[in-house]
Amino acid sequence: MTPTNASPSPFPSSPSPRGPSAAETGEKRVVVVGAGYAGLMCALRLAPHAHVTLVDPADRFTERVRLHERAAGRPDVTHALGPFLRPAGVTHVASRAAVLDPGAREVHTDDGRVLPYDRLVLALGSRTRSVEPGDRDRAYTVESATELHKRLQDGPGTLTVVGGGLTGIELATELAETHPHWRVGLLTKDVVGPGLSDKGRAHVRAALAARGVRVEEGRGASGPDDIDTDVVVWAASMTPNTEPARAAGIATDAGGRVEVDAALRSVSHPDVYAVGDSAAGHSATAGSLRMGCAAALPGGSQAATAIVADLRGEEPEPLGFSYHLQCLSLGRRDGLVQFVRADDSPRDRVLTGRPAAYVKEGIVRSTVGVLRMASRRPELLPRVPGFG
Repeated sequence: MTPTNASPSPFPSSPSPRGPSAAETGEKRVVVVGAGYAGLMCALRLAPHAHVTLVDPADRFTERVRLHERAAGRPDVTHALGPFLRPAGVTHVASRAAVLDPGAREVHTDDGRVLPYDRLVLALGSRTRSVEPGDRDRAYTVESATELHKRLQDGPGTLTVVGGGLTGIELATELAETHPHWRVGLLTKDVVGPGLSDKGRAHVRAALAARGVRVEEGRGASGPDDIDTDVVVWAASMTPNTEPARAAGIATDAGGRVEVDAALRSVSHPDVYAVGDSAAGHSATAGSLRMGCAAALPGGSQAATAIVADLRGEEPEPLGFSYHLQCLSLGRRDGLVQFVRADDSPRDRVLTGRPAAYVKEGIVRSTVGVLRMASRRPELLPRVPGFG
């Protein structure tokens, strides 16, 4: 969770854990599609002010920022959705949104349900670029962390992580540290950590070298078959899960993300909002937002603020968001905190080693903590910078 520029909150404080009931707002119906960081936060933030239905086939919230730990052997990185949703009064529909019908203001699920809405929130998330079906016995992504962990038990062998961004770095260091019998490599068409400062990149390279990770920079690969290795872990590119939005005629940009205005409202359908990785969000200070948890949580909260204003007939405030740092784990005892400017460009200042690992762990824990706060003590959330 990264602090952001907070906007004044239209949410009234209330001694009740849920605040005003939906009946007090005319039973406005909001359907949120997707229960990742942004979608879950948006649903919880809206719950005191509307009838909220959260559509997601899973009954558990996955800490996506811990999937590299799951691949390395952490037993579980998920939390049951019920304890988040029940205190807030959010209805969970455990189905997949198959068809969006913005003309009729309806969401059709894959089990035949039809969910009408006054406002729709698309929190469809993203995925790592798919590998070819024939390669799946040896190729994995971070989303298949559980299957990858099982495969590593069959070692030893060679494993190559493709992608030198933060996800690829975390995977390579974590797997090399916890599975020393595997020979781990990292392949990237760019430099390792292209968004880091020289100091930050130097520390990452030292951490990789200390764990015996062989690094190949400036080498691309079109698929797993291009790499002579026993196991490939693909971490090279992210794709938004916006196929239902595109099929419904909702405008998307060249990268496939839903085009939104400054308040995260669809430029083609003003009763539709998009948050998280599936939205082409932007702010005055940060510019275009990259995919990731750092923007997803505050974006989901601020989208809820905008929707409440919208339902009252008021013009929503623009998203207020600034970057402050990037953080990554380099195994269990090392890390990097890269301080950045408001637009996510790196500063020279970094924090490394165990102190950085503690900071990273604290930030990751805080993501779940702030979701619990939104569920049980929503009146406190406006006190958190960026979540007003």
